Amino acid sequence: MAISSAAAAAAGETAAALSHGRVRGTRPLPTRLAFLPKSPSRWATISLPPVPRRAAPATAEGRVAEEEGPAWMELEPISSEQQLDRALAEAQQLDHPIVLLWMANWCRKCIYLKPKLEKLAAEYYPRIRFYCVDVNAVPQKLVNRAGVTQKMPSIQLWSDSQKQAEVIGGHKSWLVIDDVRRMIEREE
Repeated sequence: MAISSAAAAAAGETAAALSHGRVRGTRPLPTRLAFLPKSPSRWATISLPPVPRRAAPATAEGRVAEEEGPAWMELEPISSEQQLDRALAEAQQLDHPIVLLWMANWCRKCIYLKPKLEKLAAEYYPRIRFYCVDVNAVPQKLVNRAGVTQKMPSIQLWSDSQKQAEVIGGHKSWLVIDDVRRMIEREE
């Protein structure tokens, strides 16, 4: 009889443990996921330099090779008509064309396209300078002067203080970059 009462008691405990969602000897399931705070020693913060960032590939010997040029260039912002005039005058003096990205900070396609144009700017640096103009942050007079349409993003190539070509970036960003590359190659 003692064996049967002990077996009944063990069976009762197992049934009680199963009814609470856990089996004896295992850890209970968490009610919610808890994220542990990251210790500063394990995770480093990253701060990027403003411009230009250079890529230096390692050679077979493990040394860093000579730097060729920047991997990306931050597009220089233009926020007034005077800044645009200054950029155009400097480009005319150096006899270099400039590329203007007309964008809006709320435009999703503009946001996706900007980093790709920064990489393209690094390829053409210093022959061609790239600038960025937020149409919501500049006077409407400047937007009208440049002949920017309603479509965003709009990439323009300027040479001798005049607009030479324009690409409207309403499709995939890699297609827009190819169009901009062709536009630049035609001008050079």
